[in-house]
Amino acid sequence: MRRALMLALALFSLPALAAEPKPFSASYTADWKQVPVSGSAERSLQKLDDGRWQLVFKASMLVAGLTEQSTFSVDGDTFLPHNYKFERSGLGKSKDVEFDFDWTQKQVIGSDRGDPVRFPLNRGMQDKSTYQLALQHDVAAGEKSMSYQVVDGDEIETYDFRVLGEEVVRTAAGLIDAIKVERVRDPTQSSRKTILWFAKDWDYLLVRLHQVEKDGKEYQIMLKSGTVDGKTVEGRRD
Repeated sequence: MRRALMLALALFSLPALAAEPKPFSASYTADWKQVPVSGSAERSLQKLDDGRWQLVFKASMLVAGLTEQSTFSVDGDTFLPHNYKFERSGLGKSKDVEFDFDWTQKQVIGSDRGDPVRFPLNRGMQDKSTYQLALQHDVAAGEKSMSYQVVDGDEIETYDFRVLGEEVVRTAAGLIDAIKVERVRDPTQSSRKTILWFAKDWDYLLVRLHQVEKDGKEYQIMLKSGTVDGKTVEGRRD
Protein backbone atom coordinates (compact mmCIF):
# COMPACT_ATOMS: atom_id res chain seq x y z
CA MET A 1 0.00 0.00 0.00
CA ARG A 2 2.77 2.41 0.97
CA ARG A 3 4.73 1.56 -2.19
CA ALA A 4 1.65 2.17 -4.36
CA LEU A 5 1.05 5.51 -2.67
CA MET A 6 4.67 6.58 -3.17
CA LEU A 7 4.49 5.59 -6.86
CA ALA A 8 1.28 7.59 -7.33
CA LEU A 9 2.83 10.65 -5.70
CA ALA A 10 5.92 10.30 -7.88
CA LEU A 11 3.79 10.14 -11.03
CA PHE A 12 1.79 13.21 -10.04
CA SER A 13 5.02 15.11 -9.40
CA LEU A 14 6.39 14.44 -12.89
CA PRO A 15 6.26 17.46 -15.20
CA ALA A 16 3.47 17.23 -17.75
CA LEU A 17 4.65 16.73 -21.29
CA ALA A 18 3.48 19.47 -23.63
CA ALA A 19 1.17 18.39 -26.41
CA GLU A 20 2.73 18.61 -29.86
CA PRO A 21 1.53 21.62 -31.85
CA LYS A 22 -1.31 20.95 -34.27
CA PRO A 23 -0.70 21.94 -37.89
CA PHE A 24 -3.00 24.63 -39.22
CA SER A 25 -3.69 26.76 -42.23
CA ALA A 26 -5.70 29.99 -42.10
CA SER A 27 -6.73 32.68 -44.58
CA TYR A 28 -7.55 36.21 -43.47
CA THR A 29 -8.81 39.46 -44.87
CA ALA A 30 -6.27 42.20 -44.25
CA ASP A 31 -7.34 45.81 -43.90
CA TRP A 32 -5.39 49.04 -43.49
CA LYS A 33 -7.83 51.72 -42.30
CA GLN A 34 -6.14 54.36 -44.45
CA VAL A 35 -6.36 52.21 -47.62
CA PRO A 36 -9.80 51.67 -49.22
CA VAL A 37 -8.84 48.31 -50.75
CA SER A 38 -8.76 45.12 -48.68
CA GLY A 39 -5.85 42.72 -48.91
CA SER A 40 -5.30 39.15 -47.87
CA ALA A 41 -3.13 37.21 -45.45
CA GLU A 42 -2.19 33.57 -44.99
CA ARG A 43 -0.80 31.90 -41.88
CA SER A 44 0.23 28.25 -41.68
CA LEU A 45 2.05 25.80 -39.43
CA GLN A 46 3.41 22.51 -40.72
CA LYS A 47 5.76 19.81 -39.52
CA LEU A 48 8.83 19.26 -41.68
CA ASP A 49 10.39 15.92 -42.61
CA ASP A 50 13.28 16.47 -40.18
CA GLY A 51 10.87 16.81 -37.22
CA ARG A 52 11.11 20.57 -36.98
CA TRP A 53 8.20 22.94 -37.53
CA GLN A 54 7.71 25.85 -39.91
CA LEU A 55 5.43 28.84 -39.30
CA VAL A 56 4.74 31.11 -42.28
CA PHE A 57 2.81 34.39 -42.48
CA LYS A 58 2.20 36.27 -45.74
CA ALA A 59 0.20 39.44 -46.30
CA SER A 60 -0.37 41.46 -49.45
CA MET A 61 -2.29 44.55 -50.55
CA LEU A 62 -1.94 46.18 -53.96
CA VAL A 63 1.84 46.46 -54.52
CA ALA A 64 2.68 46.06 -50.84
CA GLY A 65 3.51 42.77 -49.20
CA LEU A 66 5.40 41.01 -46.46
CA THR A 67 6.53 37.48 -45.71
CA GLU A 68 7.60 36.15 -42.30
CA GLN A 69 8.92 32.64 -41.81
CA SER A 70 10.23 30.78 -38.77
CA THR A 71 11.63 27.28 -38.41
CA PHE A 72 11.69 25.87 -34.88
CA SER A 73 11.56 22.76 -32.73
CA VAL A 74 9.67 21.97 -29.53
CA ASP A 75 11.37 20.69 -26.38
CA GLY A 76 8.83 19.94 -23.65
CA ASP A 77 6.84 23.14 -23.31
CA THR A 78 9.54 25.36 -24.85
CA PHE A 79 9.68 26.60 -28.44
CA LEU A 80 13.25 26.69 -29.78
CA PRO A 81 13.62 28.90 -32.89
CA HIS A 82 16.25 27.89 -35.45
CA ASN A 83 15.84 30.33 -38.34
CA TYR A 84 13.80 33.49 -38.84
CA LYS A 85 13.28 35.51 -42.02
CA PHE A 86 11.29 38.66 -42.68
CA GLU A 87 10.85 40.47 -46.00
CA ARG A 88 8.76 43.57 -46.66
CA SER A 89 8.31 45.52 -49.86
CA GLY A 90 6.13 48.37 -51.00
CA LEU A 91 5.31 49.63 -47.49
CA GLY A 92 7.53 52.69 -47.34
CA LYS A 93 11.08 51.38 -47.09
CA SER A 94 11.77 47.74 -47.87
CA LYS A 95 13.04 45.60 -45.02
CA ASP A 96 14.97 42.34 -44.84
CA VAL A 97 15.80 40.55 -41.60
CA GLU A 98 17.31 37.10 -41.05
CA PHE A 99 18.47 35.36 -37.86
CA ASP A 100 20.01 31.96 -37.17
CA PHE A 101 19.66 30.57 -33.65
CA ASP A 102 22.69 28.40 -32.87
CA TRP A 103 21.81 26.38 -29.77
CA THR A 104 25.18 24.62 -29.78
CA GLN A 105 27.17 27.85 -29.60
CA LYS A 106 24.38 29.62 -27.65
CA GLN A 107 24.24 32.63 -29.94
CA VAL A 108 21.99 34.41 -32.43
CA ILE A 109 23.69 35.52 -35.64
CA GLY A 110 22.04 37.47 -38.42
CA SER A 111 21.37 40.77 -40.10
CA ASP A 112 18.79 43.53 -39.81
CA ARG A 113 18.50 45.67 -42.97
CA GLY A 114 22.06 44.78 -43.86
CA ASP A 115 23.54 45.49 -40.44
CA PRO A 116 25.14 42.48 -38.69
CA VAL A 117 23.52 41.33 -35.45
CA ARG A 118 24.86 38.97 -32.76
CA PHE A 119 23.36 38.10 -29.36
CA PRO A 120 23.94 35.50 -26.66
CA LEU A 121 21.16 32.91 -26.88
CA ASN A 122 19.26 31.78 -23.81
CA ARG A 123 16.61 29.09 -23.50
CA GLY A 124 13.16 30.61 -23.76
CA MET A 125 14.24 33.36 -26.14
CA GLN A 126 11.87 33.70 -29.12
CA ASP A 127 11.81 35.23 -32.56
CA LYS A 128 8.99 37.49 -33.77
CA SER A 129 6.98 34.50 -35.01
CA THR A 130 7.55 31.82 -32.38
CA TYR A 131 6.53 34.10 -29.51
CA GLN A 132 3.04 34.07 -31.07
CA LEU A 133 2.88 30.28 -30.74
CA ALA A 134 4.25 30.48 -27.20
CA LEU A 135 1.51 33.00 -26.42
CA GLN A 136 -1.10 30.74 -28.02
CA HIS A 137 0.19 27.80 -25.93
CA ASP A 138 0.14 29.79 -22.67
CA VAL A 139 -3.34 31.18 -23.28
CA ALA A 140 -4.55 27.61 -23.89
CA ALA A 141 -2.95 26.61 -20.58
CA GLY A 142 -5.02 29.24 -18.76
CA GLU A 143 -2.28 31.80 -18.13
CA LYS A 144 -3.52 35.34 -17.55
CA SER A 145 -0.24 37.26 -17.75
CA MET A 146 2.67 36.32 -20.03
CA SER A 147 6.14 37.68 -20.80
CA TYR A 148 8.64 36.72 -23.53
CA GLN A 149 12.18 37.69 -24.49
CA VAL A 150 12.06 38.34 -28.24
CA VAL A 151 14.81 39.06 -30.76
CA ASP A 152 13.44 42.23 -32.32
CA GLY A 153 15.76 43.79 -34.90
CA ASP A 154 19.01 44.76 -33.23
CA GLU A 155 17.62 44.41 -29.68
CA ILE A 156 16.23 41.86 -27.24
CA GLU A 157 12.79 43.15 -26.29
CA THR A 158 10.46 42.03 -23.51
CA TYR A 159 6.94 41.40 -24.82
CA ASP A 160 4.28 41.43 -22.09
CA PHE A 161 0.69 40.31 -22.53
CA ARG A 162 -2.46 40.03 -20.45
CA VAL A 163 -5.77 38.27 -20.99
CA LEU A 164 -8.70 40.68 -21.16
CA GLY A 165 -11.44 38.05 -21.12
CA GLU A 166 -13.68 36.16 -23.50
CA GLU A 167 -15.37 37.59 -26.57
CA VAL A 168 -17.35 36.28 -29.53
CA VAL A 169 -15.72 37.15 -32.86
CA ARG A 170 -17.87 37.37 -35.98
CA THR A 171 -15.88 35.84 -38.86
CA ALA A 172 -16.65 34.56 -42.34
CA ALA A 173 -16.39 31.06 -40.82
CA GLY A 174 -19.11 31.90 -38.27
CA LEU A 175 -19.28 33.15 -34.69
CA ILE A 176 -16.22 31.97 -32.77
CA ASP A 177 -15.70 32.00 -29.00
CA ALA A 178 -12.32 33.56 -28.39
CA ILE A 179 -9.92 34.68 -25.69
CA LYS A 180 -9.00 38.36 -26.06
CA VAL A 181 -5.37 39.23 -25.30
CA GLU A 182 -3.64 42.59 -25.17
CA ARG A 183 0.04 43.47 -25.61
CA VAL A 184 1.02 45.48 -22.53
CA ARG A 185 3.12 48.55 -23.23
CA ASP A 186 4.21 51.50 -21.13
CA PRO A 187 2.00 54.36 -22.43
CA THR A 188 4.78 56.84 -21.66
CA GLN A 189 7.10 54.90 -23.99
CA SER A 190 4.80 53.78 -26.80
CA SER A 191 1.34 54.60 -28.15
CA ARG A 192 1.13 51.41 -30.19
CA LYS A 193 -1.70 48.99 -29.43
CA THR A 194 -1.99 45.30 -30.26
CA ILE A 195 -4.98 43.08 -29.49
CA LEU A 196 -5.30 39.41 -30.48
CA TRP A 197 -8.19 36.95 -30.35
CA PHE A 198 -7.59 33.17 -30.06
CA ALA A 199 -10.31 30.59 -30.83
CA LYS A 200 -11.15 28.49 -27.76
CA ASP A 201 -12.55 25.53 -29.71
CA TRP A 202 -9.91 25.44 -32.44
CA ASP A 203 -6.65 24.90 -30.57
CA TYR A 204 -6.47 28.66 -29.90
CA LEU A 205 -5.97 29.56 -33.54
CA LEU A 206 -5.50 33.29 -34.13
CA VAL A 207 -8.83 34.53 -35.54
CA ARG A 208 -8.37 38.28 -35.34
CA LEU A 209 -5.56 40.80 -34.81
CA HIS A 210 -5.93 44.58 -34.48
CA GLN A 211 -2.90 46.84 -34.52
CA VAL A 212 -2.67 50.62 -34.03
CA GLU A 213 0.72 52.08 -34.92
CA LYS A 214 2.33 55.03 -33.15
CA ASP A 215 1.40 57.29 -36.09
CA GLY A 216 -2.27 56.32 -35.69
CA LYS A 217 -2.45 53.99 -38.68
CA GLU A 218 -4.62 50.93 -38.06
CA TYR A 219 -4.20 47.41 -39.40
CA GLN A 220 -6.41 44.36 -38.91
CA ILE A 221 -6.59 40.76 -40.05
CA MET A 222 -9.80 38.73 -39.67
CA LEU A 223 -10.25 35.00 -40.20
CA LYS A 224 -11.85 34.05 -43.50
CA SER A 225 -11.36 30.28 -43.45
CA GLY A 226 -9.02 27.72 -41.94
CA THR A 227 -8.20 24.19 -40.90
CA VAL A 228 -6.71 22.88 -37.65
CA ASP A 229 -5.21 19.40 -37.66
CA GLY A 230 -7.06 18.70 -40.92
CA LYS A 231 -10.48 19.83 -39.63
CA THR A 232 -12.28 22.80 -41.19
CA VAL A 233 -12.83 25.68 -38.79
CA GLU A 234 -16.57 26.25 -38.35
CA GLY A 235 -18.20 28.74 -36.03
CA ARG A 236 -21.81 29.12 -34.97
CA ARG A 237 -24.34 30.69 -37.30
CA ASP A 238 -26.93 33.31 -36.33
